[in-house]
Amino acid sequence: MFVVATAGHVDHGKSTLVRALTGTEPDRWEEERRRGLTIDLGYASTTLDDGRTVAFVDVPGHRRFLPNMLAGVGPVPAAMFVVAADDGWMPQSADHLAALAALGVRHGVLVITRSDLMEPELALAEARDALAGTPLADVPAVCVSAVTGEGLGELRSELAALGSALPAADPAADVRLWVDRSFTIGGAGTVVTGTLPAGTLRTGDPVEIGPDGRRAVVRGLQSLGADRDEVSAVARVAVNLRGVPVDDVPRGTTLVTPGRWRPSSTPDVRLDPGADTADLPEQVMVHCGSAAVAAHVRPLDARHARLALTGALPLRVGDRLILREPGAERIPSGAVVLDPAPPDLRRRGAARRRAETLATTPDVPDLDSELRRRGVAHVDDLRALGVADVPAAGRSGGWLLDPGAVPGLVERLTAALAEHARRDPLEPGLPVEAARRSLELPDARLLPVVLAHPAAAGAQAVDGRVVGPGGGEPELPEHVRAAVDGLAERFAARPFDAPTADELAELGLGTRELAACVRAGLLSRIGPGVWLGPDATAAAVEQLRRLPQPFTPSTARTHLDTSRRVVMPLLELLAVEGLSRRAGDDGHVVQ
Repeated sequence: MFVVATAGHVDHGKSTLVRALTGTEPDRWEEERRRGLTIDLGYASTTLDDGRTVAFVDVPGHRRFLPNMLAGVGPVPAAMFVVAADDGWMPQSADHLAALAALGVRHGVLVITRSDLMEPELALAEARDALAGTPLADVPAVCVSAVTGEGLGELRSELAALGSALPAADPAADVRLWVDRSFTIGGAGTVVTGTLPAGTLRTGDPVEIGPDGRRAVVRGLQSLGADRDEVSAVARVAVNLRGVPVDDVPRGTTLVTPGRWRPSSTPDVRLDPGADTADLPEQVMVHCGSAAVAAHVRPLDARHARLALTGALPLRVGDRLILREPGAERIPSGAVVLDPAPPDLRRRGAARRRAETLATTPDVPDLDSELRRRGVAHVDDLRALGVADVPAAGRSGGWLLDPGAVPGLVERLTAALAEHARRDPLEPGLPVEAARRSLELPDARLLPVVLAHPAAAGAQAVDGRVVGPGGGEPELPEHVRAAVDGLAERFAARPFDAPTADELAELGLGTRELAACVRAGLLSRIGPGVWLGPDATAAAVEQLRRLPQPFTPSTARTHLDTSRRVVMPLLELLAVEGLSRRAGDDGHVVQ
């Protein structure tokens, strides 16, 4: 199946043509049939000679109902543009053409209808002139009469060719169904309809209802009136939802694949060629899919702007928007979404710099350009932007860094390490969390990517801290170095004469200073409150081997010329390190 919007200005001729092609009345309301005026969207379908099914979304032609028209053409990939031979090109024809051009619709068929009432050549020439320079300039044209049937066979052939020319939809893509109608059916509950442009819907599937992310379940599916277990794009589809009242899914709502889309309220956009942000009103209506939301326009330069939407929409890079002047039919421009989740503009000159960035941003989502623009991004967010071929999450928790940003991060980390060493010389390196914050990284698991860069030159993460080359041990303050030198002289005379807490305090050696001395290899911690020289354990083993084995703590205390306060934790440390073992109740043997 493929879907076309039946656009144009002449409602009675357009609806009559759809009726002649499909055998179905597209106007759903009695008032529409009575007045010969399409007010809301109509739907019909037919099977062509090649077996292909084509569905029509018949949109209103009158200018008063332009918002309804825009809701119908938004998700549709092709158009059957209808002009009446007896009316010719009309102002509302230009409105519809402007909308289709803004959406980038380039597939379609031009139909000159009511050819039984007037020769169609003049209307055809007018339409060709109007279409010149637009994406629909070269579409095939057919002159028909729904009354006599003349040209209908040729039109059906052109529709078949159109279906073959349309790009194939991806049935595995993430679903985004723009709701264009919602109602209730007794015994079934809430039903919504829309055009499915990509992906596949299946019964039992969970869906999110945008923009608030409420969950519902697909209870049942129909396409062209037939019950289906699954429907793949491109197709008209009716979805019976479980778990949501009909008032929560009005026209303009979306059904999306859970977790794959992000609501956007401030997209950055690029206007169509020839348009200028200076020509935009301060407030516009933004049409996307079947949705219409008001927005404030913040120009960034002549071609780029930021839209502050009054209601968030699930947007991706490359989405096409129609910008309409509120309360009027004028469509100043179409726009393409370049960034659905842009950074804040807070600093002086930020808008100008942002415009410079957007000027080189492609309107097709691309991994390299998105990482280059953002510096860092999560794989889930990249997929939500529409980036294809996103790599697996890996060891970084799904975060990816722009390779070009890593050298700058290394410079910042080096500076942060130097500043930390200057500010707090007793602590080696930065805690991992402090390093993450200094680099403004979203996850500490990105630090190994930074440290692996050649410019990092030996910096590493050790025991929860990021240290520089050589372990990052800073230079000890002068008073600490002097105190340790004094202790070294003391230990040279009596290696196991540990200073008391009061003596350490007099020397200005608190807990942090002592820990720094241990890391620097100047002292060793024997036990709580007991500090000796760096080679104390080796010296103790050498001394204790001279004793008859096994020996008691008392014998060791006397032999080492120390106190019980020192010898007991020293013997315990030797045992823990495998340098001695217990023998009997009170004996020790040096290994």
